[in-house]
Amino acid sequence: MNHVADLPLKLGMLMKATSLSRVALAQQLAVDKSLVGRWLSGAVHPTDHNLARLSSLIGDYLPGFRLADWFEDSATLAQRYGIAQESAPGEVTFPGVIGEFLSSVSEESAMRGSAYEGFWRTSRPSLLMPGELFHDYGLIRRGPSGLMEVRMGGSGLEFEGYLIPFAGNLAVYLFDRIGRSPVTVMFKGVTLPRAMVFDGILLLAALDSARTPVAFPILVERVGDLSGDAEADDQRYAEIIETMPQPLEPLPDDVLKARIYRDSGPSSAAQGGDAFLSVSISSALSRGTTGRGLHG
Repeated sequence: MNHVADLPLKLGMLMKATSLSRVALAQQLAVDKSLVGRWLSGAVHPTDHNLARLSSLIGDYLPGFRLADWFEDSATLAQRYGIAQESAPGEVTFPGVIGEFLSSVSEESAMRGSAYEGFWRTSRPSLLMPGELFHDYGLIRRGPSGLMEVRMGGSGLEFEGYLIPFAGNLAVYLFDRIGRSPVTVMFKGVTLPRAMVFDGILLLAALDSARTPVAFPILVERVGDLSGDAEADDQRYAEIIETMPQPLEPLPDDVLKARIYRDSGPSSAAQGGDAFLSVSISSALSRGTTGRGLHG
């Protein structure tokens, strides 16, 4: 398959220039309108066959348009056909290494992000009930900016952030506006085109009075797939938080607990003591100083 860079942006510009709606485009191509929505969101890239059909259809409205035009940069494409150039919503340019990093992330997300799009259930140890598993439910999808957006909810908390695929692994950065809790997760990625399960290590600040840093294992299982309709997917996300469905291919509880409560020390799995790494006030080596030598 020939991958077109920034296809959602280019397709959106061309649809506006030709006054083609999603429904009209879908009807003329004889595809479901949800597929057009997934092209526009970046969740799915058109096959070579569909890209050729898109080119032919747009050529009926913009004489001279051809398949090769998709591979021009968006500015050149807009200038050639007199289209008002658009930027991806929320697009921000950063200088130096951060800009290089985000550019790399966007490219990696375009190539591998679709494997992780969908609805998910997490399994992790409970901070308050030792030995018990706790579940959150979430949504992962590629947003207009090209980055993989993440929403996770449970127990009245709502986390939002981004998933960053890199070097076969995944980094997830989330923030909760209610508990003011930043969360970082490192996952082992998958190589096949549709992830069903992936696991890793989660780091957060506990909601105790000291906001103790804690790290523990986390495992994520697929609950469902996106429809391509953003509004419908948002509604489905709200529903699964309430209904708490089982994963599509659920792992047995004993397998989950064996993975989450690993035998890494003398503490028993029933007590949940070996599932956590923490930095408490009594054990922390964190220190500070003032300009006059006061330590604390």
